[in-house]
Amino acid sequence: MNSPLKKLVVASHNQGKVREIRDLLRPYDVDVFNASDLGLIDPVETGKTFAANAELKAKLAAQATGMAALSDDSGLAVDALDGAPGIYSARWAEQADGCRDFSAAMEKLHSKMQAAGGPDTARFICALSLALPSGDIYTYEGKVEGRIVWPPRGDKGFGYDPVFVASGDRQTFAQIDPGEKHAKSHRADAFAKFIKAWFPKASPQN
Repeated sequence: MNSPLKKLVVASHNQGKVREIRDLLRPYDVDVFNASDLGLIDPVETGKTFAANAELKAKLAAQATGMAALSDDSGLAVDALDGAPGIYSARWAEQADGCRDFSAAMEKLHSKMQAAGGPDTARFICALSLALPSGDIYTYEGKVEGRIVWPPRGDKGFGYDPVFVASGDRQTFAQIDPGEKHAKSHRADAFAKFIKAWFPKASPQN
């Protein structure tokens, strides 16, 4: 393997997201740490785009650990809501006690879509940023088109997965096998670009 990335930290406390990223990186024999492992705190996301927030989180994690850091910022953009919740997708799930309740977030999404009318089309968007200790940063963007369904279906995913059906599918992201989701998700799309850039000659390790 010629890639310089032998180990990196995933700058996230979202265990579902960390698990997906760890699974995607496993074939390339990379040692993966997460923010919780290293005692990192979540920075305030002040960016106005997915890319800006991903870069902010990755850069701070790389500075704090001296390791390469990978961060993604992702969310759901619904056409009937003019792209909302967008970069605020996770914040829609925040509760008064500081915890996140995506069941409540999906209820909010459904309510707003009913009030707005319009199409049920939507997409998941992901910006994946790699920050190196040198200060260099690289960002890759991906997306997956689909539609919103109601009521929520499935228990295999996280976040808004139970209400999102990818184009061409009949089941939500929370109903399909995780491996199938990994192959087609917005995160997988961004990851494919990341892998092509950093592991161009690598053969996945079984």
